[in-house]
Amino acid sequence: MSTAAAFVAPTIDWAYLVPVIVVLGAGVLGVLVEAFVPDRHRRAVQVVLALAALVGALTTIVLLWDDVQELNGIQVLGGSLVIDPFGLALQGIVVVLALLATLVIADRTSTGQDAFAPTAAAVPGSAYEDLARRRGLEQTEVFPLVLFAVGGMMIFPATGDLLTMFVALEVLSLPLYVLTALARRRRLLSQEASFKYFLLGAFASAIFIFGVALVYGFAGSVRLAEVRAALLNGGGLDGMTGLVLLGLVMVLAGLLFKIGAAPFHSWTPDVYQGAPTPITGFMAACTKAAAFGALVRVLYLIGSALPPDLQEKLVVALWVVAILTMVVGSVIGVIQTDMKRLLAYSSIAHAGFLLVALVGFGELSGFGVRAVVFYLLAYGLATVGAFAVVTLVRERAPQPQAAAESPVLAAVGSGGTAGSAAAAGPAAAGAGDLPAPDGGAILGEATHLTEWAGLGKRSPWLAGAFALFLLSMAGIPLTAGFIAKFTAFGAAVAVGAWPLALIGVLASAVSVFFYVRIIVLMFFTPSPSPSPSPSSAAGGVGEEGRENAGGGPAAASALAALTTRVTVVRSEGFTTVAIVICVTGVVLLGVLPSSVLDLALEAAKFRP
Repeated sequence: MSTAAAFVAPTIDWAYLVPVIVVLGAGVLGVLVEAFVPDRHRRAVQVVLALAALVGALTTIVLLWDDVQELNGIQVLGGSLVIDPFGLALQGIVVVLALLATLVIADRTSTGQDAFAPTAAAVPGSAYEDLARRRGLEQTEVFPLVLFAVGGMMIFPATGDLLTMFVALEVLSLPLYVLTALARRRRLLSQEASFKYFLLGAFASAIFIFGVALVYGFAGSVRLAEVRAALLNGGGLDGMTGLVLLGLVMVLAGLLFKIGAAPFHSWTPDVYQGAPTPITGFMAACTKAAAFGALVRVLYLIGSALPPDLQEKLVVALWVVAILTMVVGSVIGVIQTDMKRLLAYSSIAHAGFLLVALVGFGELSGFGVRAVVFYLLAYGLATVGAFAVVTLVRERAPQPQAAAESPVLAAVGSGGTAGSAAAAGPAAAGAGDLPAPDGGAILGEATHLTEWAGLGKRSPWLAGAFALFLLSMAGIPLTAGFIAKFTAFGAAVAVGAWPLALIGVLASAVSVFFYVRIIVLMFFTPSPSPSPSPSSAAGGVGEEGRENAGGGPAAASALAALTTRVTVVRSEGFTTVAIVICVTGVVLLGVLPSSVLDLALEAAKFRP
């Protein structure tokens, strides 16, 4: 008679999971806050909870750093997570950038409005949406959604197997699909962006998991270390070379989608433009950091173990993707006239620059990983700061009387339909808009480039901060971006990929044009006289009015009569704090980068 083996409970090193547990636990508490905390206290509790969770996670990461460095990494949950210096460094970067982005998300204007729709489920332009706006309802569910996304981003670069990586991918992606649809204005554009993001993201996830299945078919395991061992030992390789290479390429395709690399970049401009601007900054910085962390781990652990002929094919594919990404981001970015779309193509170009640093993954050198870690921090600070500035620059309608007298103009100003505005009367015509100092109504963000003309004279400090972020993205010396690009291109040159580095330098030079163009507009171009808003003709606030008003002759005439200018809104101050921290970080990383570069080199240690 046989006896069953006794069950042995796994030993879990809970201390190394504390950063993730803190963030995800706070997200769960945020859901309970929505259910049990009264409306008047809900927002304050959510903001404090989110910021406290991120600060606590960052503190635990700092406390764990020395221990993880000494051990050179530790496997947790049976190897599902690998908390090594690289994974912990990426978690730290994600949390720092998420903390700054959360400050921008939590900020409200001086009249108490944030960037999110009062009721996300309401039909755009409906009477229910108008009622919710007039009652001042708020979407405080944003904060637990952000925390869940951050938790997935923290797990993503620290995964030890491909299946856990897929779960982390979904945990970080699903909240972002919802957050993208929550813009207060231009609701239809926001919902369209969310649907595109969800649909293309679903395809990318399917490709990723299909690649995982193929890799499992070759190695009999989804653990990165075991797949690497199978490749190094040559076990099962005969007749299955195409299987493992195809599976790895499909996994990389799913990761390249998340970082916005060409040809998987098509979602990026539309989603960046349609999402609420604070969420755009959060996605651009944090998602890219998490996805590049996972990409580095897969390339350096599995890609470097491929046979030489397969590794050469993978390197060629990486070259093609890097070149295409840099060219698409730099060249198409030159012709953009919308600020958020321009920054989206800038993000695509930077994804290409980051890929340049990874072409030497077969060398197992730490310089490419060091370049990626430093670049992600430098780019993230500049990106969060840039989008924070965009949230404060708004369109202003200087003719509120005309808007109140015209039902169509009332609909444009309030984001409702002409019929509902007329029925509600003049008092509701500007509901939801902010009062400007001259009595006009402040509308949405001024995203058309021409609207930024003369901003340097009206708000020199804000324009100066934005110019610094743009110069850093351009890679101008004495900024963090210069050091980041220098290390990325230097890592490619060190492994003999100098032609790719040269293409990167040329693409970077092209991208300088649209960064400098914005600076010239802000400081050296006079403000235009009041005229029909460029956004009215290019998909701005006027576009929402056309959608809601039906686009007839009356709507066209009313929109032509509505003139706008640009103003910088006052807020509670959270955005200002985020901008100041980002400015400080960009300057310090550009002037005194050595200590951070040393930490980044320590983070280049992997546990195979």
